[in-house]
Amino acid sequence: MTFQDIFRSSFLDNSAAVSPLDMLLAMALALALGLFIFYIYKKSYCGVMYAASFGVTLVALCLITTLLILAVTSNVVLSLGMVGALSIVRFRTAIKEPMDIAFLFWSIAAGIVLAAGFVPLAVLGSLLIGLVLVVFAGRKSTDRPYILVLHCAGDAAARAAAAFLEEAVAAHSLKSKTVSARGTELNYEVRLRQEDASFVEQLAAMEGVEEAVLVSYNGDYMG
Repeated sequence: MTFQDIFRSSFLDNSAAVSPLDMLLAMALALALGLFIFYIYKKSYCGVMYAASFGVTLVALCLITTLLILAVTSNVVLSLGMVGALSIVRFRTAIKEPMDIAFLFWSIAAGIVLAAGFVPLAVLGSLLIGLVLVVFAGRKSTDRPYILVLHCAGDAAARAAAAFLEEAVAAHSLKSKTVSARGTELNYEVRLRQEDASFVEQLAAMEGVEEAVLVSYNGDYMG
């Protein structure tokens, strides 16, 4: 084996499989699409607690996916090995918001399509998806259900609170009732009138009502 044979390897040959200009353009477009996805995520987010770190993850995921697909498309043998390596990876992070799954998949799909060379599809598709998410996912419904938790001193106070709810909310439904030595706990599903939650203070001020708490189904505290 000569000195030249040492450096004549497939590793060095594959280093030129993707040109530096193609890499630079692909990574720059991936960064732009990742930032666009981050912006749409921030604009349309309507969950309990916004996490900026998740938005940064979307940008990084788009870049990483583009980098990975660029390597896979340049070498068939590498693609087979990559599939085997990624098949043993297990992610244990729990996704609390259903929409977060859509953004994760969007970021991965944008990176794959972009690295595969379908730049118009990646750009126009991302613009369309972003428009749909801003229009629909960012819209807050005026008929959202809430959970009202009442702690009453006795059954008389519980009946008075139920009679008050008949006039104060658009609709209500008793979900559970717990009676103990400390009093009565009632859990109602209520629907507000024009998102007006001022009745909670009136409930809390009623005689026999010890506590009134209103929360939305996703955990937003109202009163």
